[in-house]
Amino acid sequence: MAVDLKSLSPKELQALIANAESQMQAAQASQIQTVREKIDAILQSSGLTLDEVYPGHGTGKRGPKGPRGGKGSVAPKYRNPENPSETWTGRGRSPLWFTAALKKRGVTAESLLIGGASKATKKVAKKAAKKNR
Repeated sequence: MAVDLKSLSPKELQALIANAESQMQAAQASQIQTVREKIDAILQSSGLTLDEVYPGHGTGKRGPKGPRGGKGSVAPKYRNPENPSETWTGRGRSPLWFTAALKKRGVTAESLLIGGASKATKKVAKKAAKKNR
């Protein structure tokens, strides 16, 4: 089944692509169904369950976040002094407000900690914030 793609118009090519994608999805669904049926037959003949063969991957109990345990949420560690609603956990790429605050004189990462900065550090940060306004 050779199709000369060069002779097709853009509209015909789009239709061909859409048809091919539809056929691909149907073929994948059929393949998945066939494999599932084979697995079910093997499990039934052996008297085992998928969860017994692959713990955590079958239909049995999983952890609260799925088979890998998942990532839980982390409490914020830093707060933007100019906008207290903006916080950062300290994980991943630092937000723009954090890097901008560190460029100000007298502001350190410790001074941006939520409830963990010393009073002296907070005073220095407040003075620097007032100066830069």
